[in-house]
Amino acid sequence: MNTNSSPRLLISLCTYNERENIERLIPEIHENLPEADIVVIDDNSPDGTGELADKMAKQDSKIHVLHREGKLGLGTAILAGFRYGIENEYDFLINLDADFSHHPRYLPAITDCMSRVDVGIGSRYVPGGGVEGWGIKRHLMSKGINLYARCLLGLKTKDNSGSYRCYRIERLKQLNLDLVVSRGYAFQEEILYRLRRIGCTFEETPIIFEDRRYGESKISMKESVSALFVLFRLGIENLFKRPV
Repeated sequence: MNTNSSPRLLISLCTYNERENIERLIPEIHENLPEADIVVIDDNSPDGTGELADKMAKQDSKIHVLHREGKLGLGTAILAGFRYGIENEYDFLINLDADFSHHPRYLPAITDCMSRVDVGIGSRYVPGGGVEGWGIKRHLMSKGINLYARCLLGLKTKDNSGSYRCYRIERLKQLNLDLVVSRGYAFQEEILYRLRRIGCTFEETPIIFEDRRYGESKISMKESVSALFVLFRLGIENLFKRPV
């Protein structure tokens, strides 16, 4: 970590068709965590999200943009953010969804966790946390996947499927990111599992998850089934303690 000045903070926003959201979200991020830089990782959004991000970056030196050739998966987008944070020598990386389901008002609390642990988690499932706008089916799916992940991967944290987190970059450097197998939504559980395996510490702070303001959810049944298979594969890996 940089010991000569305040910690360098990076916020990653992975986007695909989030133009309406990011033009409102980024100013709120600045308001809640003004010292942080922002990197937008755009998967060639047809709605012009990447072009808007470029325009915002020209007007604001704290905004950076990575353009990818297409929709390559949420997990690979977050990994691109990790690599950007490592290469540019940040101390902490915070990831949040770009659709306002993760409100920037929680950024200071999540960042505060880093004085005590290696990973701070914005959690729906600790006292004070919750979800707005979900039906019973989605609640059951989320609770089920979290239980499944805890049983297979030995995770003690309650919210393992959410992506609103702060990571200590020095700990991310200790992982072989090329071994990460998840391309989609199982990434959230997999990265916690790999960080647990190298001895990282975790703290959850409550958030209220809100349904997206604009656009459509990217979650499909195919991706959900794929996530279950990936977690099962990781459970086998955990059983035999393969390298992380």
